[in-house]
Amino acid sequence: MTTLAKHAEPAALPKPGKPAKFGIRRIGDLKIALLFIFPAMIGFVLFFLVPTIRGIYLSFTEYSILGDPTWIGLKNYTTIFSDDLFWNAMAVTVQYVALNIGFQTVIAIGLALLMHRVAKSTFIRGVLLLPFLVANVIVALLWFWMLDYQLGIVNEVISWMGLPRIAFFGSEQWAIPTIAFVNVWRHMGYTALLIFAGLQSIPNHVYEVANLDGASPTRTFWSITMPLLRPVLALVLVVTVIGSFQVFDTVAVTTQGGPVNASRVIQMYIYQKAFGESDFGYASALSVILFIILALVAFIQMKFLKGNETDLD
Repeated sequence: MTTLAKHAEPAALPKPGKPAKFGIRRIGDLKIALLFIFPAMIGFVLFFLVPTIRGIYLSFTEYSILGDPTWIGLKNYTTIFSDDLFWNAMAVTVQYVALNIGFQTVIAIGLALLMHRVAKSTFIRGVLLLPFLVANVIVALLWFWMLDYQLGIVNEVISWMGLPRIAFFGSEQWAIPTIAFVNVWRHMGYTALLIFAGLQSIPNHVYEVANLDGASPTRTFWSITMPLLRPVLALVLVVTVIGSFQVFDTVAVTTQGGPVNASRVIQMYIYQKAFGESDFGYASALSVILFIILALVAFIQMKFLKGNETDLD
């Protein structure tokens, strides 16, 4: 009985003046976490924070690479509002974003549903992601050759069908839609993968209840899938819209902003101002304006799409 009583005694409580061990452990975990974050923070400060601060400063100056910055205040910003090329670049960029996001989102949702319901093979899902794994410059050059007016295989097929050839990259009418199509083809697999991950988080019992109630697939999609997918779609739209506003490489290796100004997107205009005309102050002001626009667009998207809320309990 004495032995059993000894084993049954509760553990002694810590003395009141003694610090809790979990507090020391949490401080130790914080130090380890900071140690792992430190290399990334160095890269963030050197390659993002410092250039951003310097770019904001240069936006208030007149600066070419051959001289020192000269403070001119808000002159660059006031010039922007009367710059017809800036407004043309913004209009072209908005046109590209509307085409790219519209088609990419619809196609990506369709592919995600196919991956979720029909194509459950890992190989097929990997094939859908392959275009995204190819560098954007290579993809642009590939389609640039395939859509060439004289020698491109696409125009050869069009000519064989008895239809007139199309100057996909050389026409003011077709330049932006063609660039949008190229980037939709490259990014739709990756966007579909993000949406597919959101579909995986929707519980199956929700669909089972809908089937028992006799809901059609269309009604199930609009009443269950889309509302529950809203947070993921909000994130996807924010990421894709920001990426679309920053399109540059596809334009640089195909049209270079032409013909005339038909495909001169805002990033191309900033590049031409900075490295073509050596007007780094004005280019920095354009970059700051673009940053403000993207921040506002992201905020509005998250606010109206309620990306931080979910209908899943």
